[in-house]
Amino acid sequence: MFQLHLSENLIRLRRERKITQEELADFIGVTKAAVSKWENAQTTPDILLLPRLASFFDVTIDRLLGYEAQLSREQIRRCYMELYQDFANLPFSEVWEKVRSTAHRYYSCYPLLLQLCVLYLNHFMLAETKEDSREMLKDALRLCSRILEGCRDTGICADAAVVKAMLHLQLGVPSEAIELLEPTADVNLLSLQSSAGALLIQAHLMSGNTEKARDYAQVRHYLHLLDLVSDAIQLLLTNAEDFKRCRETMRRAQGIIDLYQLEHLHPNLASQYYYQAAVTYAGNGDAAHAVEMLQRFEHCVNSLLSQERIALHGDDYFDRLEQWMEQLPLGDGAPRDKAFVRQNAARALSHPAFSKLKETSEFRSLYKRLSED
Repeated sequence: MFQLHLSENLIRLRRERKITQEELADFIGVTKAAVSKWENAQTTPDILLLPRLASFFDVTIDRLLGYEAQLSREQIRRCYMELYQDFANLPFSEVWEKVRSTAHRYYSCYPLLLQLCVLYLNHFMLAETKEDSREMLKDALRLCSRILEGCRDTGICADAAVVKAMLHLQLGVPSEAIELLEPTADVNLLSLQSSAGALLIQAHLMSGNTEKARDYAQVRHYLHLLDLVSDAIQLLLTNAEDFKRCRETMRRAQGIIDLYQLEHLHPNLASQYYYQAAVTYAGNGDAAHAVEMLQRFEHCVNSLLSQERIALHGDDYFDRLEQWMEQLPLGDGAPRDKAFVRQNAARALSHPAFSKLKETSEFRSLYKRLSED
């Protein structure tokens, strides 16, 4: 995706200076033929000549070569999208090597390294062997460590710590995840953190910046809504043996999903909730409600796949999210492509909790529909 452009840059810089190949050759101490070959990309200058060339044109060596150690947000997004499409269309080992090469080339571009870690986390399960899956996760861990050791951006480091904890969980090392997360997830501090957001809104209002206060309040409300449903999923997992409590959790969570029209607003999160609700019902012998939840899960998956491009979005109520979403590392784009979403949805139905449902015609039909290309 990203290549050096020495020959083109030499031509452009020389013409900007309005000098001939011969004049450049005289200054550097080489022949006119050597300069001509550089500009035609037939050969490249000796490495010891690069500082002299850069000094002559008053540019850095990186700029002379066309090498960008730091990529723009848009370049990072394009790189991520290209790689996740490659995972859907090319052999796994080929794409893995491409990701590694990209990481090595931009080893000091920490925002890119963070997104490559996310890419690994979202695609490691495509590896042909469990050993390769684990090695890929370890690659991502090394990149996270690189970010945490060298990056000075607190936001990127905080995200890298969360991704690193997720990688440890996938590798079956929860103790490492706990060590990373506990200091920043102290429940005794959460009320103060929540108050900070409310205070910021008040500060903007007092400063007369009503529009910014509205934007921030809506984004905060949107994120709290997503957290509320995500927490409901975790409650179903942590209270799996208490079906009465799980039913009450699902009743309340369903009310939130319906009230905020979450199936349309965020079908990905809604699908995750419906899937876990189906597992909970099936695990407790309630086949009818399990199938109902799986049908809602299918509806959300189809909603994602019907979009021309899977993307985050607001709605009539959350109508001020666009600018905030544009500032996200991947913009409003999804971290996986449609083929991967469909593949994961079909694979999810192999959960042991659904073993008895496999005998029903509703489940078989649902599985067939989700497995179709």
